[in-house]
Amino acid sequence: MSHRSMRGRAWPWMLLVLLAVGGALLYGWNDFNRFSNAPLQVATQGDSIDIGRGTSFRNIVGELNQRKLSTANQLYWRLLAEQMRVAGKLHAGEYALAAGITPRQLLANMAAGKVMQRNFTIVDGWTFAELRQALAKADKLDHNSASLDDATIMQKIGAPGEAPEGRFLPETYAYVKGDGDLDILKRAHADMLKTLDALWPARDKDLPLATPYDALILASIVEKETGRADERARIAGVFVRRLENHMLLQTDPSVIYGMGASYTGNIHKTDLTTDTPYNTYTRPGLPPTPIALPGKPALLAVLHPAPGTELYFVARGDGAHAFSSTLEEHNRNVDCYQRKHCP
Repeated sequence: MSHRSMRGRAWPWMLLVLLAVGGALLYGWNDFNRFSNAPLQVATQGDSIDIGRGTSFRNIVGELNQRKLSTANQLYWRLLAEQMRVAGKLHAGEYALAAGITPRQLLANMAAGKVMQRNFTIVDGWTFAELRQALAKADKLDHNSASLDDATIMQKIGAPGEAPEGRFLPETYAYVKGDGDLDILKRAHADMLKTLDALWPARDKDLPLATPYDALILASIVEKETGRADERARIAGVFVRRLENHMLLQTDPSVIYGMGASYTGNIHKTDLTTDTPYNTYTRPGLPPTPIALPGKPALLAVLHPAPGTELYFVARGDGAHAFSSTLEEHNRNVDCYQRKHCP
């Protein structure tokens, strides 16, 4: 048999082999692209993957497969990392596994160090004790302050000697795994200082408030007296006029704060006559410190109180207050809304 004849018979087989190899390569390439851009199998909203320092690429893929987030083999993941030029450049940290995230997006996040962020919200009107309790429950936050007393905390955040009450701005603060609660407190403290520094120079003229700290104290009282935005400036106006007229503030939230742990949910007549530094029925002027953490709206209300002649207000029982300019009118409101003896 001639060589030409043998070559003629071999060509169809070679062609079949080439077609098979080409088909396999095409299938592999399409399958690789499908893997790269198909969403991972994220089952739980808010899920994440935590990559420790020094974790190998093999172990990262192994965890993804173990958790059934992906069923792709190591080769596909390695090829994708090489294609994206991120092999050996993945950062440690916690990464969000949002619904719909693809392997390509996850590796891009890891290469950019785009770690998962969480939010901690300081609520307007919390006391510092309530703030500490909430911080202690925050997920993935290092609780460095748990064993510290208030004075040590203030020292640690660079504010030694300051009473902590009222010093932290109610706002939402982002953090990542590994941040500490002292970090959040330091930021909130700095934000309150910046807010006071920005608002104080633009205050109304002739306010009976000597310092920004006085404004902070009064704002904390306004914060505790009402949660209604439409009442803050009006209530602030009542307290400002009482200070101007050298009247006792007579605000129950301050009395309650001074009672501390002895307050069990109800305030009695004897509580109003028992003297403490925070009893505004027995002591004139402002209490010695804030009684809560006031938000920016309460600060603005105190620095720009509503004008008028009102010197009294009483809760109506529906979240709002009845205001009055005379004691006689106030007593009628008390009879109506507190004692239910309305005319």
